[in-house]
Amino acid sequence: MCEKTEYQEALDFLFSQLPMFSRVGAPAYKPGLDTSLELDSYFGHPHRKFKSIHVGGTNGKGSTSHSIASILQRQGYKTALYTSPHLADFRERMRINGEMISREAVVDFVKRWRESDYDGKPSFFELTMMMAFDWFAKENVDYAVIEVGMGGRLDSTNIITPEMCIITNISPDHTQFLGNTLPEIAAEKAGIIKSGIPVVIGEAEGEVRKVFEKRAEETGAPITFSSDTPLLQEIKPATEGWLCKSAQGSFIFPLGGDYQKKNLETILNAVSLMRKCGIKISDESVREGLENVVDSTGLMGRWMTLSRTPLSIADTGHNVAGMTYNMNQLRRLRKEKGGCRLHIVIGFVADKAIDKIMGLLPHDARYYVTNARIPRAFPAKKLKELFDEKGFESELHDNVKEAYSAALANAGEEDMIFVGGSTFVVADLLEEKRVYQRG
Repeated sequence: MCEKTEYQEALDFLFSQLPMFSRVGAPAYKPGLDTSLELDSYFGHPHRKFKSIHVGGTNGKGSTSHSIASILQRQGYKTALYTSPHLADFRERMRINGEMISREAVVDFVKRWRESDYDGKPSFFELTMMMAFDWFAKENVDYAVIEVGMGGRLDSTNIITPEMCIITNISPDHTQFLGNTLPEIAAEKAGIIKSGIPVVIGEAEGEVRKVFEKRAEETGAPITFSSDTPLLQEIKPATEGWLCKSAQGSFIFPLGGDYQKKNLETILNAVSLMRKCGIKISDESVREGLENVVDSTGLMGRWMTLSRTPLSIADTGHNVAGMTYNMNQLRRLRKEKGGCRLHIVIGFVADKAIDKIMGLLPHDARYYVTNARIPRAFPAKKLKELFDEKGFESELHDNVKEAYSAALANAGEEDMIFVGGSTFVVADLLEEKRVYQRG
């Protein structure tokens, strides 16, 4: 068993020596596949040693990836899952049958890399992706569910040739890299569609749909739009998540966000396509996979209940589309609770459409303004000034832990607390809670 210091040294190298987009933003963005292809060749093309499913889109790709992996696990396949970013632990990015990569495996890969004669300069994302692929190949997985990092066409993961691909939806995000219009963003996301490889599209209308149809025609890829083939027969709120009925039977889906309704349609259509691709999946595996997605894969941060008294929810939705869903759901829940007081712990990263997101926020809530512990975070002091200018009731806090503690202290038992605005705000809080829980 490796010493903790060895593992920490490996992490320090990954986090400090390699450009990491989630921390610093644009300076770490490295479009193109050249380095990924070079790394892939250097490590012996590990992605060719397992079958894969590629999942892209703007919102919902994480929930969809975890759900597909959970279903495959329930069917008995040795299933790998690669996602980003991580929330509380770097090793969340790569799992096999729900188990994170070991510290020893991380140390071993970093050591091999640092002792190698490769003279390229990969980004954090490129090298950690290769770590995952290398580990998956060594462990002889049957399937790997691979989540796209950003965009699609030039994303590092686009070196794979999957059995099928999924694109959840398109909305404005990372516009400085992917384009300012929805069709432009869709064209980048559509870049994962490959010759003859079937694709499921979750949500697409108008010009966005035409972009996908054109790409599918150019590549000869069979295309399915979930909106054309609705498979959910019934869905209604349950105590935990959603009570659902489909051709596979009735089941409880534990991810409670309103946006999960659309994700479920995409997931069920993906299962239908997987079966057409020859992947054996029983109805029982679908039901059990969806019901146990959190336990099977370790998924966190999707409309996640932090406490029940007061009701405290965290969600990683961080762009206009994601925050629209979140705010609408909060309004519905408040109405159901008789108009309770709402406390919102909030922070953003600097490259988001903050003015547009702030336009979605309710004015009759109390805000606890903060920022995550990453260089890319929008400074809390500047954010507080914006809240003051717009007439919000708000207070400034140095970190997420302090902000959440203040919200808990001020909230009554019947009140609600929401934590969000940025994936990394949620990540900071979950890391604090994880450390506390582990003593």
